[in-house]
Parts: sequence; structure tokens; C-alpha cells
Amino acid sequence: MAKRQIILDTETTGINPRDGHRIIEIGCVELINRRFTGNNFHVYINPERIIDAEAVAVHGITNERLKHEPKFRDIAHSFYEYIQGAELVIHNAAFDVGFIDHEFSLLRPALPPVQQYCAILDTLMLARELHPGQKNNLDALCRRYDINNSHRTLHGALLDAEILADVYLLMTGGQVSLNLANEQEGEAGNTGPVALQRSGKLKVLRASPAELAAHEERLDLVQKKGGSCLWRN
Repeated sequence: MAKRQIILDTETTGINPRDGHRIIEIGCVELINRRFTGNNFHVYINPERIIDAEAVAVHGITNERLKHEPKFRDIAHSFYEYIQGAELVIHNAAFDVGFIDHEFSLLRPALPPVQQYCAILDTLMLARELHPGQKNNLDALCRRYDINNSHRTLHGALLDAEILADVYLLMTGGQVSLNLANEQEGEAGNTGPVALQRSGKLKVLRASPAELAAHEERLDLVQKKGGSCLWRN
């Protein structure tokens, strides 16, 4: 069965929704069986309130920029339908999910909390398990996993979701497209490590034309983002 994951990030007017702060940007990147589909979700939102100066310093999004954007209620159901049933992969998930649940609670009728219809994977908690005692913010993880994020001068929901997708895949073992043994055995949903039986001679598994094409598409994306592709050097 195909596993659908949504790498999600938000930008907001401030820190705490209980103080009346709102979501101003949502960025989502879809993975199915750990492969990018291109079926992403991205929207800017008019928060109907003033954005804190401290928040603008982080993401650079101003009230002037958002005055003609839709209100959350205008995009709520399309967003709800997009994430429904997926596993959400979020860095510091309590922050983003708290804001989403708050926005859903303001609707009339209200939409249910996210955890009722989505599984949630917090990559911050995962990073802390893998790298205890170290910095585990997104910039630190990019340095640790050699991901080029030099184009990230300000936070942005879609940009951060794209970067987090790369971090998540590397944190959890790399792209499933390289896990050829499981795929050839019809276990596309299994993303665990491949056990090699050393019986004197290793079996060579060749990539299919479709897998090679997918690999080239990924290298194109890496170069487009300013990265260096070892395979093309």
C-alpha cells in the first residue's frame, strides 16, 4: 500500500495562537513511498491582524504583502482535504499543529484537530534521538547532512518544507529509489535497510530505466538549488 507523507511548514504572525496569532503561509511537499510527486500545496493567507515585528524579521512577510491574499476560512477545506489521511512530517510539530488546530477551531462549523485524521512525525524529536546533545534546528541539520541551503536567507514555509524533505530522507536512510532490493521483491512500502547475505559473491542489482530517469530528475533539482552533484563531476 502506498505511503503518503506531507512535509509541512507554516509561517505565522507570532509565537502563540492563544494570544490571537494566526497562520500567514502554509507550504507542503508531498512524498509517496518516499518519492517527490510534485503535488505540493502552497498558499499565503491574510491573517486579519498585525504581524509582530519580530516575526517579520524571521520570515520577511508583511501585512502589505498579504492584504490581497485569501483568509484562512477561504482555503481551509482545500487544505483539510489535501492533508487528510497522510502522515505529516514537521520540524517541531507541536508549534505548527497547534496553529493549524487553532485555525480549524475558529471555523464555523469547526474542523476536527489534525491528529484525528493524520499521523504526525516530528523531525525535531527524531533528530534529538539521532544526535543527542547537538543543535538540531533546520540549519544545523543541513550542515550535518551536507545540504546546501545558502539560498535560505529568510524563513519561508514552502522553501523550508522542501529543505526539510531532503533532511528527512537523509535522516531516515536516503531515497527509497536506491532501495532496489525491496522494490524488486514487491515491497515498495518497506523503507528499511537491505540485508546483504555474503555468500562469496554479491548479487549486482541494476537500476531500471525508470529509476535512472528519476535519479537524473533528482540531480537536476539539486543543481537547480545550487548544490553540487558528485555523480556529474
